[in-house]
Amino acid sequence: MNTTAPHPVRMDKESCYRAVKSRDRRFDGVFYTAVKTTGIYCRPSCPARTPGYANVSFHPTAASAQAAGYRACKRCIPDATPGSPDWDVAADVAGRAMRLIADGVVDRDGVDGLARRLGYTSRHLTRLLTQELGAGPLALARARRAQTARILIETTAMPYADVAFAAGFSSIRQFNDTIREVYAASPTDLRGRRGNTRSTHGTVEMRLAVRTPFAGRALLAFFATRAVPGIEAADAASYSRTLRLPHGVGTVRLELDDLTGEGTAFVPATFTLEDLRDTGAAVERVRRLLDADCDPVAVADTFAGDALLGPLVRAVPGLRVPGHVDGHEIAVRAVLGQQVSVAGARTVAARLTQQYGATVAPDGELTHLFPDVATLAGVDPEDLPMPRARGRALIALCAALADETIALDRGADRDEVRTQLLALPGIGPWTADYIALRALGHPDVFLPTDIGIRDALTGLGRDPRDAAALAETWRPWRSYAQMQLWQSLAATEPEEN
Repeated sequence: MNTTAPHPVRMDKESCYRAVKSRDRRFDGVFYTAVKTTGIYCRPSCPARTPGYANVSFHPTAASAQAAGYRACKRCIPDATPGSPDWDVAADVAGRAMRLIADGVVDRDGVDGLARRLGYTSRHLTRLLTQELGAGPLALARARRAQTARILIETTAMPYADVAFAAGFSSIRQFNDTIREVYAASPTDLRGRRGNTRSTHGTVEMRLAVRTPFAGRALLAFFATRAVPGIEAADAASYSRTLRLPHGVGTVRLELDDLTGEGTAFVPATFTLEDLRDTGAAVERVRRLLDADCDPVAVADTFAGDALLGPLVRAVPGLRVPGHVDGHEIAVRAVLGQQVSVAGARTVAARLTQQYGATVAPDGELTHLFPDVATLAGVDPEDLPMPRARGRALIALCAALADETIALDRGADRDEVRTQLLALPGIGPWTADYIALRALGHPDVFLPTDIGIRDALTGLGRDPRDAAALAETWRPWRSYAQMQLWQSLAATEPEEN
């Protein structure tokens, strides 16, 4: 079997069964094993006895297995695995749809809203997703709600009514029926003896699943170096920030440390939300921030024999590509970072935040939201604390984002977004690709002109002029190569990231 987990729809039954027999954890979340004799579905690495070949079928999503009448295994809890890394790689309709469904678009805007975001009719989109993923958008959204509800039931003391609406269900009855159908257990059964008498008052403590190894300390250092006062804060063990969410505002605090071992580990997260209906969206956006669906084993296997990257990967296993909770924010910050140091960009961002960002709390470290693009689009470039040309570029970008000419969400077509960005004045390849790296979650982006990349290659004894050619051998994980090279600088931060 290939060392890198293939796209689920391209996997034949023989390949899937070999992965199940070997209990290969790299395929957890990539496909699901349904067992006809028991009526349950499992993750490929389930420790139970391997079922007979004739008694299994394979599904690309948990929703597909549920739609076929299977219940989740209580032993391996298959829907607790991180999501398939294939959806980050895939730039097709299915991959884009999965990212939007995970963000709660179907819950908020319905199937019609999802279809509009992707440029299809709802009927055609349903047909495409059913063919590709084994389930339509409603079933996929239902599976996501069930998973969020289970996590909240098992890891928080929230009352069941709050859990239902936080997970995106429209009624308590729908919540109860779905939990019983998917897990063959009532909400009370799932919670066990923990009880549910304590009110959370909008605070939700959760554990976010990630595949190991997970280089949490490197991720924390990356965020800490770039933390903008007012909207972000970091200490030796945690990173916190404010969140702009569909129904209100919130904050999150993440405890970040290196995680090792086999399989799945968990990042503790504490959310404080104005509206509990934003729980699902907040969780998904923070998972993007952490690159939580990455398969570090597959990435490491790709670089294992590379003379340049192999030693770097072994030195810092499980390095992630830092994502972001708000595509608009990272786009603005990318422009602020053009041709200036990280510290300089952070200082300008803090000034803009104090002047134009909404206040969410008068005291404490997290006091503001980053300015929204509609507000910045109306600012006179002459009033911005930056060169005039960059100010004009920033205003043009914000105007395009505010009127939705350019969409920077995980459902956007990456190539189309890059073309649109490059058409704006003052937006060059470095800025467009940095936005793709962090806002769009593109796993295969490389910035050959970045000064940090040039410094890293020089330090490793390579000619920086060969950067682009070197990177061709690192596909389809060039974004992770980018991070390894930046990480190799350790004590000296890149100037343009």
